[in-house]
Amino acid sequence: TIICDALMCNIHDIKNISILKTGMTNKSFCFTCNDKKYIMRLPGKGTSNLINRKNEFENYNTISKLNISDQIKYINPENGYKITEFISDTRVCDPFNNDDLFLCMKKLREFHEMNLKVKHKFDLFKQIEFYESLWTGNTSVYNDYIDVKERVFKLQNYITRNIQTITFTHIDAVPDNFLIKNDNVYLIDWEYAGMQDPHLDIAMFCVYAGYDKKQIDNLIDIYFENNCPRSIRIKVYCYIAASGLLWSNWCEYKQLLGVNFGEYAINQYKYAKEYSLLSMQYINS
Repeated sequence: TIICDALMCNIHDIKNISILKTGMTNKSFCFTCNDKKYIMRLPGKGTSNLINRKNEFENYNTISKLNISDQIKYINPENGYKITEFISDTRVCDPFNNDDLFLCMKKLREFHEMNLKVKHKFDLFKQIEFYESLWTGNTSVYNDYIDVKERVFKLQNYITRNIQTITFTHIDAVPDNFLIKNDNVYLIDWEYAGMQDPHLDIAMFCVYAGYDKKQIDNLIDIYFENNCPRSIRIKVYCYIAASGLLWSNWCEYKQLLGVNFGEYAINQYKYAKEYSLLSMQYINS
């Protein structure tokens, strides 16, 4: 019914329905309507507690005419249902291919330099606390969680001192959300986006890709075109620690709902633990 209303079609025009993916946040399926291909997203379990759909609605309105993402045909700011046009002949970014990284970081940098504005912000440390609050009294599965969280939160002062600009930031700028078509790049999935330090996007890419330090430094060099000040590099390390804790807490909430992300969840906590230590060492040296 939603598809019929959004695309002004008859139910018999909807064909070739197939599961596209079961993502970490949502479920999506493909279908064709009058020989054109679309994707419909259905929010996943517990998503109503994780995503502000009215903010997402504003995000898509902000970028709708910029041709930097997939084209929205329908989005519901109440329940998160979304229909987009399918972009054919694309592939996701390979985070271990430098050619892909140069393309995608160029697109990301150009987006940041647009200096777009929205009314809402993504408060990284408040979100860490918020995801923890969703555990409803349960303690972390990690024995040293309190110590690691305390160390991560000590990085706030350094981060704040080294923020150069606040702009519209994707937040979930991970390899899978960069679609490459020839030499053009589309950045999709704007659920978490808001006003933030754009350098947080670099950290988010790194923790999702599972990068080691050498790969992290390579990505920083690519984004900053080999001109990253030491203070900003350390800030990205701080963001990696905080991002790891953010998604670790997110994973712990999803686990309470019966959704387990296995090695991904463990790796996020490792980033929080190891990069909070590393960041402190660099800050104090």
